[in-house]
Amino acid sequence: MQSDIFSTDNMAQQSTQLGMTLQHTKCVKYVLNGEVAARQGAMVAYRGNLQFEVKSQGVGNLLKRAVTGEGLSLMTVRGQGEVWFANHADNCFLLDLALGEALSINGRNVLCFDPTLRYEIQMIRGAGMFGGGLFNSVFSGQGRLAITCDGQPIVIPVAPQMPVFVDTDAIVGWSGNLQTSIHKSQSIKSLLKGGSGELFQLVFSGQGFVIVQPSEGIKIPSS
Repeated sequence: MQSDIFSTDNMAQQSTQLGMTLQHTKCVKYVLNGEVAARQGAMVAYRGNLQFEVKSQGVGNLLKRAVTGEGLSLMTVRGQGEVWFANHADNCFLLDLALGEALSINGRNVLCFDPTLRYEIQMIRGAGMFGGGLFNSVFSGQGRLAITCDGQPIVIPVAPQMPVFVDTDAIVGWSGNLQTSIHKSQSIKSLLKGGSGELFQLVFSGQGFVIVQPSEGIKIPSS
């Protein structure tokens, strides 16, 4: 059979190394001889002897998820084989964390991560109880993390005396050393006139970077 679908770019190649790689821009491939953590429902295909089960996240994170609604429902994949992860055909990116580094990621943008990484649901500092509280998943340790982005991301450097303001629906993540706060950009008078639709933003200050997606749409998470 002849077709462009059988091009090398689309074919699953024989694995040569363990761990996480990009199958292409929309999909992550993980070669296992052990286990990997991933968001529930993110598996699109696998081959080999693998088992899937809901991942225990500890009582602390479980209670925080119940209270905050932070959407990081995880599963553990164990065994030997290959598994492919994706979510709504979003763009996929791999991030390598070193010891001493921390990365705060919106739970909706987490795809999968090495078991050597630790994560904790934390309230965003300076956000108070805005909107019932703003929470993110903070990753640390040494290992690789795959995230998704609705479109091509914008990575914005943050420097002292040059804070960055980001829509709360567009933020993907940021370096863990940044300071955060909430900025209100409209007055009561403006709101009475209908407003601009840009009422609150997250403010990032310090030295680091923020990752922003060119979308404010809230997608229904994979089940």
